Amino acid sequence: MSTNPDSRRRIVLVDDHAMFRTGVRTEIGAAVDIVGEAGDVDEAVKVILETKPEVVLLDVHLPGGGGAEVARRVLATDPEVRFLALSVSDAPEDVIGVIRAGARGYVTKTITGEEIVDGVRRIADGDAVFSPRLAGFVLDAFAGAVDPGSIDEELDRLTQREREVLRLIARGYAYKEVAKELFISVKTVETHVSSVLRKLQLSNRYELTRWATDRRLV
Repeated sequence: MSTNPDSRRRIVLVDDHAMFRTGVRTEIGAAVDIVGEAGDVDEAVKVILETKPEVVLLDVHLPGGGGAEVARRVLATDPEVRFLALSVSDAPEDVIGVIRAGARGYVTKTITGEEIVDGVRRIADGDAVFSPRLAGFVLDAFAGAVDPGSIDEELDRLTQREREVLRLIARGYAYKEVAKELFISVKTVETHVSSVLRKLQLSNRYELTRWATDRRLV
């Protein structure tokens, strides 16, 4: 990879909000080459492997398994791709989860366009990039002040909505009750439950309830 700081880096932008992707493209499009975009996990993996960018700007919460799932699947095929997580979340489980999956940095969406470009260049050149407060947290994690093992890798695979459905189902809610509670259709609840069972490799509602109880999610 080039080490010329003035070279235009090839990036893929992954975020499930099209308006946010448009805003980022407007902010940084003159300084980098955005060679692809994606809004969910499967689409992201496909676009990244096809376009082979230097850096992927990766949202943490994505339909289909989250940013960590994108990093895991891509790096299993192409370990040269580098990921910079860009998220509204600064929750410890999100930070550790995506870093453990292979991201080289994590910044929050309060960052400026100029700072994103600088972060992309640094990640492309092999550096690690973190927002200041998150840098301290990550250092604490590796120093033992925070236990990375306490972050549940299986739970990381679920989207925020899937976690909400999981908790309600584990508490004994019927599908209709979950739908009413979350203001979604029964069919959508069924889709989320099927996705949760598949991702966690569980067979039925009983196993799902036991899984959630064991992790004190209920």
